Order: sequence, then C-alpha cells, then structure tokens
Amino acid sequence: MRIFGTLGFSWDRSAVPPGVPASVDRALFRYKRMLPQIVFDAGALEGNPFTFPQVQTLLNGVTVGGHKLSDEMQILNLASAAKELFNLVKCGDFTTDKATFDRLHAHVAKEEALEWGHFRGEGQETGFTPSVSLGHHEPFIPLATVAGAPELNQVFADGVRTLQDEIPGPMERGMAFFLFGALQQFYFDGNKRTSRFMMNGILMSHGMDAISVPVGRREEFNERMVRFFVEREATEMMRFLVDCRPDDAPRSASKPGKDDPAERIDAVGNRPDAADDWNPPEPSPFGDSTDPS
Repeated sequence: MRIFGTLGFSWDRSAVPPGVPASVDRALFRYKRMLPQIVFDAGALEGNPFTFPQVQTLLNGVTVGGHKLSDEMQILNLASAAKELFNLVKCGDFTTDKATFDRLHAHVAKEEALEWGHFRGEGQETGFTPSVSLGHHEPFIPLATVAGAPELNQVFADGVRTLQDEIPGPMERGMAFFLFGALQQFYFDGNKRTSRFMMNGILMSHGMDAISVPVGRREEFNERMVRFFVEREATEMMRFLVDCRPDDAPRSASKPGKDDPAERIDAVGNRPDAADDWNPPEPSPFGDSTDPS
C-alpha cells in the first residue's frame, strides 16, 4: 500500500479500534487532571530519576534537591510542552503541520537537544547525523542531516498528507504519527516525546483521551520499539498503545458515567475547567541550589 511506503513502515490496520470520541472539553479536563502522571511517565521512559511525588512537587513550583539540573529541566520541559499542547487544542489551533511539530519540540527539547524547534539541518549544525541505539542490533541510521533539510521536509510533508488522506480514524492516525516521527528522526533528540505529544493532540482534538505509557511498562515499550525499528512493522506497537489507554476511556458509544468529574460539571450546564487558563510553573532561573555541578 502507498501509505506504508510513504511512512516507512507497515501494520495490520485491523489492530486499532476506531475509538469513541466524547468531547474536546472532556478530553482536556482529563488531560489536565492527569498532568503529573503524564509528565512522570514521559520522564521515566527517558530514564529520568524523578519520582512521582517529586514531579508533583516540582510542578507545584518547589525545587527538589538531590537531582541534576538536566533532569529537573527535562521534567519542566515536559510540563511546558503539555501546557502548550493543552492550549493549542483548547483554542482549536492544533494541527499536524510542521509549525506545530516544531513548536512542541521547542518546549520538549529546550537546552537538551543539540538544537531545538526545527528539523535537523535547518539550524547551524548541518553535518551531524544521529543514530538510534538498538541494543544488540545494528544502530538505526536515519536520513542524513544536510543544510536546509530538504529531504526531511519532503518526507514529513508526504507523510502528513498520507496520514490525513488515507487514515480517517483519529486513533489510528495519531498512533501512526507517533511512530512516523519516532522512525524518521526529524530532530537531533526528543523525537519520541514530541511525536507522542502530537499523537495526543490528534486524539484530544477529536474528543479522545490522551495516551500515556505507564512507567511500569517501560521495558515492554522499549522492547517493542526496538522491534519496530528493526522490522519496520508497527502492529505490535499499535496494539501496545491501544492497551495503554486510560482504563476508564470510553470503549463504546454509551452515555458517560455520572462519576466522571467532567461529565458531572457538564450536567449542570458549565464547561469543565479545562477551558480555564493553565500555567504550570516556569523553570527556576537559579536551578537546583543543592546540585554541586
């Protein structure tokens, strides 16, 4: 199929259910409520040592001692990207274009990647091509970094066009975008994290719950991603992501339960507080004063 050739991988398209949309407000309400868990899970997948209570403390604006500044910055970057995604979806401005992708990456990988907020080759560095370590397999080498990133831009444009034209279901399209971004390595670092935010933007824009890979499934996630890179076959990863949906995510078109906080609020005629402004704390300009580095 043309779609598989354009994206660079294939999958069994029956592996992903269509998903049941609720409302964008409901999805945003639940995303906001899940923020500490989403940030913790994303950091843990990268090997970040912050515990869940420490993430909660940091997101409340209190510096946690005993950690490297780089680890603290990674957590704050993830929170900043989550805020940016929330606001984009809330305002109806989220799209799967390059500007949005770059915008989220600028939050995710700030001060961590070699460069952030643009594709490899669009900044000062035009000669270094990163690789993806796959354990006992040969490293994965993506398209070369060249000045202006013409080939990366073409691959992205063709891929996004194919996703939009050939995959009508937002759940399948979102998961495919995540794996597309992870495989093609458009940035020097932060590709999986940024691509998962894009996946969740697609889901929430269609009233579906965001997906977070639990820290307890980190090894499982890594093993499946290695096989995906080696085999370029995504069925296993698609099923894994489906299984990572929140336990109380709608599975059928039945009416929402009365115990859902978002639905209780809607029931009395008010919008969920997801529509309110949301401002996670900015990183401290002084960092962690207890870090000796």
